[in-house]
Amino acid sequence: MTGKTAEKPAEKPGPAPRKRKAKVEAPAPLPRSRFRRALRWLGRGLGAVAGFYLVLVLVFSIVPPPINLYQMSEAWRLGGIDKDWVSWEEIAPVAGRSAVAAEDANFCNHWGFDMTAIREAIEAGSNRGASTISQQVVKNVFLWQGRSWVRKAMEAMLTPVVELFWSKQRILEVYLNVAEFDDGVFGIQAAAQHYFDVDAKDLTALQAARLAAVLPDPKNRSASKPSSFVKSRTRQIISGAETIAADGRSACFED
Repeated sequence: MTGKTAEKPAEKPGPAPRKRKAKVEAPAPLPRSRFRRALRWLGRGLGAVAGFYLVLVLVFSIVPPPINLYQMSEAWRLGGIDKDWVSWEEIAPVAGRSAVAAEDANFCNHWGFDMTAIREAIEAGSNRGASTISQQVVKNVFLWQGRSWVRKAMEAMLTPVVELFWSKQRILEVYLNVAEFDDGVFGIQAAAQHYFDVDAKDLTALQAARLAAVLPDPKNRSASKPSSFVKSRTRQIISGAETIAADGRSACFED
């Protein structure tokens, strides 16, 4: 009798081994954009430049500005220049009125930009007469000569700052002390001595108007040997100075 082999009961399958989750590594940090880095450094540079100019504006609101870039170039070209700073109290009041009448009749009525003159200059297709005394001070004291867009942009940004921190009298005082009145002759005191052998405080209405008449083109106009154009312009300035004194447009810079 053949015996049956007892069959072993089938073993239940054990739990399947857990699959290990693949280790996901954190993505490597993206390299810093060169463009963003350049913008950051540009911002820092502009901030430093703005801070530098703000300090100069504050200092020169009290201290006479030293020689500027244009004066330096002229001193190099000519072998020296004639300049002599005088305070507002040492300048004849008529000299201030004459300069304003000649260059910026609305000086007391604007905040650095004469929008009426700018619109008229644009319509005429020229920038003649659009630059205010405040803008000229910014150009002469803080910047350089020329018509580049960079200089114009800096002038546009600095002019309101000067108007904010300087009085109108201070702006005009600086203007009269840095303006060129003849080749290598800078400032109202040096000009008064050069042309008329008097001090700035003793200028007459005629002499002050003559000096103001040469301001736009000092290398080609003379206050002591005036051309017919300078004589005509002088008469206009005398009349204009009297007008702004009468209608109050000189009140912002006169005591």
